[in-house]
Amino acid sequence: MASILYAILRLVFFLVFPFILLIRGSVFFHSNYEWMPWLAVLGGGGVTAVILMIYMVFLQGSFTGKIGSMNSAKWKMIFAITLVLGYSAHALFYFSDANAKSRNVQKEFTGLHPILRLSTSTILFLDGKLIMTDANRIPEDYKKMGLKSKRRSLHYEQSDGYVHALDIRTNGRSEVRNFLMKSYFQLMGFNVLRHVGTGDHLHISLKSFDSPVAI
Repeated sequence: MASILYAILRLVFFLVFPFILLIRGSVFFHSNYEWMPWLAVLGGGGVTAVILMIYMVFLQGSFTGKIGSMNSAKWKMIFAITLVLGYSAHALFYFSDANAKSRNVQKEFTGLHPILRLSTSTILFLDGKLIMTDANRIPEDYKKMGLKSKRRSLHYEQSDGYVHALDIRTNGRSEVRNFLMKSYFQLMGFNVLRHVGTGDHLHISLKSFDSPVAI
C-alpha cells in the first residue's frame, strides 16, 4: 500500500512540477533580476520547456532503452516549447466571467501583471470556483469604500503598464480552502495578506520596483 501511495505522489509531483517551475521561475526572474514582465515569463517558460524535454527523453529511455538522436532531441524541444506557449497563451489571455465578481472585474484581468495572470489561471485547475473581486483601482476607489486614499498601491497601474495586485474572495469558502489558496500563492513567491476591512478577501501582490515596500 505504501509503495502505491508513493508512486501516486511521485506521479502527481512530476505532473505539477512544470506548472510550479513556470510560475516560480517567472517570479524569480522578476524579483531577482528585475526582468521586464514578458521577458520574465519567457524565462520561466524556457526553463519549463527544458524540463519537459528532459521528461520526454526519460520516458523514451524508459520504454525503448535509448535516449534518441540530436535530431530527436531537437523535435522534443520544439514540442515542449509549443506546449508551454500554448498553455501560457490560454492562461494569460482567457479568464472566465464565472471567476470574476463582475464583468468589469473580468475586463481588468488583462491589466494584471502577466505573472499574476499566469498564477491565477493555473490555480483554477484545482479551484474552479475562485472569484476575483478586484484588481485595478484608482485613488478615488478607496474613498468610495470609506477608506483613506492611498498614495501608493499595487492596485494602481505601475510604470511597467500593469497592476501588481488582485483580491480573491474568501467569504463563503471553508478555512481549509482559504489556507490552501494562501499557501499556493505564497509558495509561488507572491505577497499574500488576509484583509477583512471591506469584505473578507486575500490580497495577492507581486513586487513592484516603483514601490519596493508597497504590498
